[in-house]
Amino acid sequence: MSDQEQARSPEGRPPLEPAQPAAPGPEAHEAGEGARTPEKTRQESPDEQAARIAELEDKWRRALADLDNLRKRYARELPRELEAERARVASAWLPVVDNLDLALEHADSDSGAIVSGVKAVRDQAVEVLRSFGYPRYEETGVPFHPEQHEVVSVADDPDTAPGTVVQVLRPGYGEPGRQLRPAAVAVSRKQE
Repeated sequence: MSDQEQARSPEGRPPLEPAQPAAPGPEAHEAGEGARTPEKTRQESPDEQAARIAELEDKWRRALADLDNLRKRYARELPRELEAERARVASAWLPVVDNLDLALEHADSDSGAIVSGVKAVRDQAVEVLRSFGYPRYEETGVPFHPEQHEVVSVADDPDTAPGTVVQVLRPGYGEPGRQLRPAAVAVSRKQE
């Protein structure tokens, strides 16, 4: 088997040869650059060039068609994926709604049981949010961080350093850079 037969592509076509630099024209010889002799390269006939051009155009058209088909398939699949995601999120909240219904059915009974039931439902809802990647945070005594906290009030607290979260008025959900909402906090100010 010759080297040329081994270098053929799986389709049996010879590989494309890299473009060769053009031979210097007569102007280059006059400028004194004629000392170099151009390499001898096989010149393609016009029929071979036309066949190569047709082959490249065919590949280009097939690539465009593949891209167009991919865009159409994505446009068809996107609504289905969105609907499946909405159904998954809604089904994760169904147990929370069911437990709220149970709490309302027992509203006439012991009020202490109702309060503990509502707390359990709240904990279940917080767990659903955590499972989606939005954990609850409501720490006090931590330094104020603008990506996690929203200052809604300032407090005088001589026992804490300035810029420390002293009270969480509304908990935050998520992590820095990926939040549903920041925590609304009261922050200690510098004593004067």
